[in-house]
Amino acid sequence: MKRLLCLLGMLLSLTACASGPNLPSTPKLPYPAWYVGLAAPQHMEVWVETVDVLDQRGLAFFRVHGGVAGYTGKAAGWHRGGGKSKPVNNVDLPNHIFLRWQSLVEPQAYKIKIQIPQWVRDEMVRPERVLCQWNQQWKTDYREMITLGMAPGGIVKLWVGGSCLGFKEVGRFQAEVEPLGPYRGASKGKYVSLEPENKAYVEQHGIPYGSW
Repeated sequence: MKRLLCLLGMLLSLTACASGPNLPSTPKLPYPAWYVGLAAPQHMEVWVETVDVLDQRGLAFFRVHGGVAGYTGKAAGWHRGGGKSKPVNNVDLPNHIFLRWQSLVEPQAYKIKIQIPQWVRDEMVRPERVLCQWNQQWKTDYREMITLGMAPGGIVKLWVGGSCLGFKEVGRFQAEVEPLGPYRGASKGKYVSLEPENKAYVEQHGIPYGSW
């Protein structure tokens, strides 16, 4: 059942809708698309119901990402940026990001609206000459990725970075509990099932609240 829900979620995440009159065909960015990354601490399994974006033109785009996240190497603490990323095509730089997800180890559903500071958008279009560590070649790179890190208790961290540039922390945020529950009540209180290995880890070690 979890895999069926996974497939459904990924199909939904591929369908982004925009609202607003006279939508331009392509935003004027120095790259084809910017990226959203989803991350969580190891074993602290999450299911992202939706990532929505209000861009700097005031246009709304729904379900630009969702589903499973990429996981760090340990349960306590964070790495810096990264995660399971997806290009956000034909969307200008973000003014607000809306995130709704299920923290499966609790379980609890959370939601948050994050206002993106202007300095982040400035970073996303500022070229920087850098030596890429993975191929030892110089290139002009941009911080075109925003990573959303989710942890139990509704903790969200946000970073901005690039493939060859380091990630800069934007902020740490506290989400609120979604009062309607998972899928805003559509699943009648049923969460996506927790993977057995993550369930076993939490039963043995607990949840390291306070480390994020």
